[in-house]
Amino acid sequence: MESNYKDRIINDALRTRGYYPLRSMQLWIVDSQFYKVKSTMMNLARLWKLSPEVDLNRLAQAVNETLKAYDVFRCRLVFHPETNDICQRFDGELVPVKVEKISDEEFEERKKTLMQPYNIINQPLYRNYIFETPTAKYYFIDFYHAIMDGTSIITLFIGDVNSRYKGKKITRQPLNYADYILEDMKISKEEFDAGSKYWMDNLNKLDIDKHFVTPDLIEFDDNTAEEKPTDWERGYIAVTVKNITEKYFLKSKYKEHIFFFAATMLAIAKSTGSKNALMDFVHNGRYSMQERRLMGPMIEQYPVCCEFEDGMNVQNLFDSIEEKMTTCFKYRKSLGTAYNSGLDIFPTFIFQKKIHSVIRNLNIGGYNSEEIEIPPNEWSASENTLDVEVNLSDEGNYYIEYNYDASLYSESAIEKLAATLDEIVLQLQDEQKLISEIL
Repeated sequence: MESNYKDRIINDALRTRGYYPLRSMQLWIVDSQFYKVKSTMMNLARLWKLSPEVDLNRLAQAVNETLKAYDVFRCRLVFHPETNDICQRFDGELVPVKVEKISDEEFEERKKTLMQPYNIINQPLYRNYIFETPTAKYYFIDFYHAIMDGTSIITLFIGDVNSRYKGKKITRQPLNYADYILEDMKISKEEFDAGSKYWMDNLNKLDIDKHFVTPDLIEFDDNTAEEKPTDWERGYIAVTVKNITEKYFLKSKYKEHIFFFAATMLAIAKSTGSKNALMDFVHNGRYSMQERRLMGPMIEQYPVCCEFEDGMNVQNLFDSIEEKMTTCFKYRKSLGTAYNSGLDIFPTFIFQKKIHSVIRNLNIGGYNSEEIEIPPNEWSASENTLDVEVNLSDEGNYYIEYNYDASLYSESAIEKLAATLDEIVLQLQDEQKLISEIL
């Protein structure tokens, strides 16, 4: 585990024999997976029905060329033979993609088991399949989250495949993820310790009764008066935000993610009667031009604590959150401290800007494709109790997807939270309004 500065130095030394340390988020993903080995909680999978005009052999060639160009697809997770630390190597064999011709009936059966758990030790960490049936063409992708994130898949990988499919010459030199790891390891002990203290100061404020929406489905044992254990169940609702559109942010100096993060924290605080909030903020982790072009996992998850002080108004809250985001970036290289403390139980916030419309209408070779739902199976799983994902539609409207543990929350409880959040969205448009009035 990446528990202190000494561990980082030891891991850094492993690179001399081709062993690279896992970055903090990668390590957290892998550790989380070990708790649910037979789950697909860390799979990033999509299935599309392609246009009949797509040349599948050309598509397969484009995919294989893209896989070959980036070292992250050769990544293998291994245990170091001397220290037994889990590390990564970038010299694995590629799995070539071929066009599979099957019947429509075979495809329907295959679809049920497309997304399976990864055997994460010394095995390929991606799957790409191209299917041709008598009536349709399909493309399936699946990447283990420790080697790819959403930005890498949709913006970089699909973009690269498209360029190669169209015959465009790619002149830029691919950036190696292995090289970035070594650069990321450069941190002084003082900087690492200061970051560790910052994250632990935030995490030590956690109070389950104040920072989680109160579960309404908990049952108690009549004999012991203790909570009965429950197994996670998937719950999902999507709600359109009524009280704001994209036009509002054309005149606001505050970014959408700051605004909606504040609204979400306040909605949870209001539901529990709390005067502070603690929530994970998911960031794409790409701050520089180099990072925006890097094929590999850059996503980061920041535990952010906000105190709703007396006399604080909306503008003060927005400024406070912006300042906290700057501090989060400053101490991002010490995030291993936070990940090792169990972020998977926290409510989590993520803002996506029109990414779902790109996914739904994926363009391959100049032809739009149709996303096909992958049916849940025995391996389906989730990692968090409550995920709040804010999305912007092509029409300029916002909608929020709530993924939650249905063994703890009823749908009506989440709908009530959504209604509270929408009311707060309206109130936050008055930047002089006191937070105490909102709560």
